Amino acid sequence: MLQEFKTFIARGNVMDLAVGVIIGGAFGLIVNSLVQDIVMPVVGVIFGGFDFSNYFLALSSNVTANSLAAAREQGAVFAYGNFITVVINFMILAWIIFLMVKGVNALRKSMEKEEKKAEEAAPPPADIQLLTEIRDLLKTR
Repeated sequence: MLQEFKTFIARGNVMDLAVGVIIGGAFGLIVNSLVQDIVMPVVGVIFGGFDFSNYFLALSSNVTANSLAAAREQGAVFAYGNFITVVINFMILAWIIFLMVKGVNALRKSMEKEEKKAEEAAPPPADIQLLTEIRDLLKTR
């Protein structure tokens, strides 16, 4: 069983997956910071500081607080404002990731075009040129 486990771990796919998960987690933190620290303050200024996170409906008559945190301490609440905030954050995050992927794809396409141009512009190797000349000479006979 230990040998099978070593074989499983040593596979490239498992290591690639581990690296992807670690990088994905770090990338998630970067994107989350971008949304929370850069994008959302701008959105708040544009729309007059909308913050839906404190919108809730009290599900108990004991809840008299005005903030969500205090209301949760007093009893059950239906925190729909927090859900709206999370959905808005998700939409902004999805848009930013879309733009990033689109930029990377455009960069890849331009790099592929440059590689194709380099391949087309490069003359064939000397041995291929010599074989081509021999073929052409044999055709004329």
